Amino acid sequence: MEGQRKLNKKAWSWAFYDWANSGFATTVMAGFFPIFFKTYWAGDMDPAQSTFAIGSINSFVGLLIAISAPVLGALADVGRAKKKFLFFFALIGILATGYLFFIPESSWKLAILFYAFGVIGFSGGNIFYDALIITISKSEERNRISALGFSLGYLGGGLLFLLNVLMYLRPEWFGLSSATEAVLWSFLCVAIWWFIFSAPLFLNVQEERNIKVQTNSSVIKIAFHNLYQTAKSIKKYKSAVIFLIAYFLYMDGVDTIIRMATSYGSDIGLTAESMIGALLLTQFIGFPSTLIFGLYADKFGYKRSLTFAIVVYIGVVLFSSQMDTAIEFYFVASIIGLVQGGVQAISRSYFSNLIPEDKAAEFFGFYNFIGKSSVFFGPFMVSGIALLTGNPGYGILSLLLLFIPGLVILWKVPEG
Repeated sequence: MEGQRKLNKKAWSWAFYDWANSGFATTVMAGFFPIFFKTYWAGDMDPAQSTFAIGSINSFVGLLIAISAPVLGALADVGRAKKKFLFFFALIGILATGYLFFIPESSWKLAILFYAFGVIGFSGGNIFYDALIITISKSEERNRISALGFSLGYLGGGLLFLLNVLMYLRPEWFGLSSATEAVLWSFLCVAIWWFIFSAPLFLNVQEERNIKVQTNSSVIKIAFHNLYQTAKSIKKYKSAVIFLIAYFLYMDGVDTIIRMATSYGSDIGLTAESMIGALLLTQFIGFPSTLIFGLYADKFGYKRSLTFAIVVYIGVVLFSSQMDTAIEFYFVASIIGLVQGGVQAISRSYFSNLIPEDKAAEFFGFYNFIGKSSVFFGPFMVSGIALLTGNPGYGILSLLLLFIPGLVILWKVPEG
């Protein structure tokens, strides 16, 4: 059958970039940097101040990427330069992450600066990586290819994180003198991993050049003109716009759970080792589950697949609001692992089929703008309601205000 054809070399090469850069998301962003920043680089700083420093830089970088994403996407579309932009941002991320290895103790300003550059490289690169899916695939293949990318990301990020955790827990096995040295080497490992496994994409994925554009100034003029025209004629892309509204809501819920999980786990008494174990569990369950989700979406369609995932998240929210033991936390982590990669992968492939191919990066700029800007609302709502009521469970329940409307609006997206 058409949908069962083997994926070609370009598709696999594209998907391996997810494997390449996911180590940054697991080892650096979710795993070691927040803890290590407080204890090593900002050990003399008040804990509340160090938390504010990390939160502020994450918000600033997120806002910067969100605002610039549509403009960068328009520039990449005009010059057929998605791969060049991806290389530029990936290089920034790789160099910044590697440099964390060399930053001395108590140098918190330098650490937060290079962490910020790492996040810029990671997040900025994903704009152009997502948009390249149209270059390397036909519409009927995109569920499988998008799911393959996310599943390889879960596996690659999980394997590297597992190695880094072993380095941290048993530094003597690796010839290291301390856990501190192990964490620093882990950052360097992420940079090397990112560099090596990015190579297949840059070697094997080709992008057609736009021979009409000849100068940098004309590229910039045309890019801004196209962006202006797209904003003016946005009603022409009704399906994409309605989907982005739904995506803003339900993905905010998904991202909030990802970002607030460790905080909630701490509230119910989990140790750092237990939290790392739960993160690893989610990663390794996410690998096969995302692949299966892609096949499920091919059979049952985008909306039904996303509906299933969102309904599972609604169940997770209801259950988590009453959760108070480590066993329950691990159960929730397992359930999230079943659908987290799927909802991300199918959202990406669905959106790619709602937009004009010649404006892929520009539209994925808007897609990433929505994704990044939504991050501000969910965590603020959850933490604010928990603070006002004195009950973290009520904060978790507030996520229903994102998932339920998101699901309703998703079904308003016109067919065809």
